[in-house]
Amino acid sequence: MVFGRRLKTPAALQKRVTGNGAGKAARLGSLVIAAGVLAACQADEFGAGPKHLRPVSDSIKRKMTDLNMSSTSPIMIRIFKEESELEVWKQTRTGKYKKLEEFEICKWSGKLGPKFKEGDRQAPEGFYEITPALMNPNSSYHLAFNLGYPNKYDRAHGRTGSHLMVHGACSSRGCYAMTDEQVEDIYALARESFKGGQKSFQVQAFPFRMTPENMARHRDNEHLDYWNMLKTGYDHFEVTQTPPKVSVCEKKYVFDATTLVEGVPFRASAKCPEYQVHPSISSAVASKQSKDDEKFQQLAARFDAREERQQRRDERNKRIAEVFGNAGDETEITTAKIPPADEPASEAAASAVAAASAPADAQGETEGTAVETAFAPQEQSRGGVAGRFLKRWVPFGSKPTEAEAGVGPITTNIVPGAKP
Repeated sequence: MVFGRRLKTPAALQKRVTGNGAGKAARLGSLVIAAGVLAACQADEFGAGPKHLRPVSDSIKRKMTDLNMSSTSPIMIRIFKEESELEVWKQTRTGKYKKLEEFEICKWSGKLGPKFKEGDRQAPEGFYEITPALMNPNSSYHLAFNLGYPNKYDRAHGRTGSHLMVHGACSSRGCYAMTDEQVEDIYALARESFKGGQKSFQVQAFPFRMTPENMARHRDNEHLDYWNMLKTGYDHFEVTQTPPKVSVCEKKYVFDATTLVEGVPFRASAKCPEYQVHPSISSAVASKQSKDDEKFQQLAARFDAREERQQRRDERNKRIAEVFGNAGDETEITTAKIPPADEPASEAAASAVAAASAPADAQGETEGTAVETAFAPQEQSRGGVAGRFLKRWVPFGSKPTEAEAGVGPITTNIVPGAKP
């Protein structure tokens, strides 16, 4: 009570606001101001709550409603390097998956093809399973989830690497980088799917959309066999609209396979156990691949023929350029570099000209030919017989001379009689 009475006296109050008390009050004021500034920053940066807990955007919510999807239904992700696209597929209430959203990848590093070793700056290709433990809400790149590279297939082939992710900040060194806004939506969709009971979601990373056209364009690539294997998994999803079950044995991917002997596992580097794929899936995939292979062969033959024609054109242009001393420009011959008409051309030049004017191939393919002509066309006399006829009889323009009209002087032995 004495202590309380002392605090209430004017002297005690004066003492509290002077000396050491004044310093404490100043520090308290500074803290209040700093807290206000921080609150303002947080309202700007974290106005919708912590970034890893933010809901999906309103536009995606509307799409889920339109596509008959629950907010917590399972998801699957497909990545296409060449097209720089990331697709999020989500299960509908019918059990099938539909494409919910397509995001443009901000950056990915490396080139087409799988990742082989730590430090090669390659973004991975293959099939990866993302568990809650691989989600990173505290990423230096806003938000992220780890792809889980190397997976069983990668390890069976001795491939190395770490911290390969899908993340924000639009900066990549072997990862797939999105914008912060995009990765917030992707992260939220994954988070909600885990809430709904999905234990892991699948990421399928491809070099490009696995169409016959794209496969034919890249038919000479060293990774074609690997991509054909990935295409099998791509085809399984295309025909079933359900993420395939992925196994690895004999150092290769196997899709939607069930062992014939219960309890016998698939081991990545060991011989594959006896297994089967459901007949309906197997038949549908085989039918699709048969059609794709047929189209691939047609397109590959067409591309090969086109490249062969282009090679012949390039070689022909080079020979002509050498003949006419046109080493600086081997793609086009102009009349300014052609010998005068009164100087006889050499036999080599004549041969080159003949080759240049010949059809590109037996089928008359001439599109894209760089050499239009080896000699300028000689100026012809104006008009033929019809031209001369018109110039003589049509009542306009200059009259042709008798020599031009082809008519000589008119002579006759008949003398006309005198006029009455």
